[in-house]
Amino acid sequence: MDAPQSTIDGLESRVAGRAAMALRRGFLLLLLVLVVAGLTGALGVLTATSTATTGGWTLSLSYPRIARAGLDTTWEVRVRHPGGFTDPITLAVSSSYFDVFETQGFHPDVSSSTQDGKTLYLTFEPPPSGDTLVVDFDAYIQPSSQVGRDATVAVVDHTAAGPVPLVSLDYHTWLVP
Repeated sequence: MDAPQSTIDGLESRVAGRAAMALRRGFLLLLLVLVVAGLTGALGVLTATSTATTGGWTLSLSYPRIARAGLDTTWEVRVRHPGGFTDPITLAVSSSYFDVFETQGFHPDVSSSTQDGKTLYLTFEPPPSGDTLVVDFDAYIQPSSQVGRDATVAVVDHTAAGPVPLVSLDYHTWLVP
């Protein structure tokens, strides 16, 4: 067996040592960013609000833009129509959107609902006074939900040809681990 030529044979070079140190520092920086984000609430539920107005109808939606499994969320629709409402109001929502939620229900209660495979139609009685209907969805993200959803919410008018959107909004909820 040959004896080593030097006592530093087999040790890592300066270049390899610098690369390893850079990787450690990078990992610690990433860890610090995640801890700071968690402490500031950036990894919790972030709510967004979108509004659309068409033909005298205004639709506003507050929804979880970013959420995590197990956390309560806000999903609130406001429908405004100058002069108020005389007929029931129907909201059309992408039905797959609600798959990520555990629900306690809608407030006010839905007077009727139906689904055509990809859209859930929720009909509400008109409010007793005023020109705004507010619908709250009391829910939290299911603990097993890992993937967000794209969705559309619309106020629709039912005609003989089918539902016609009066005003609509597209939105996305992103779920983080």
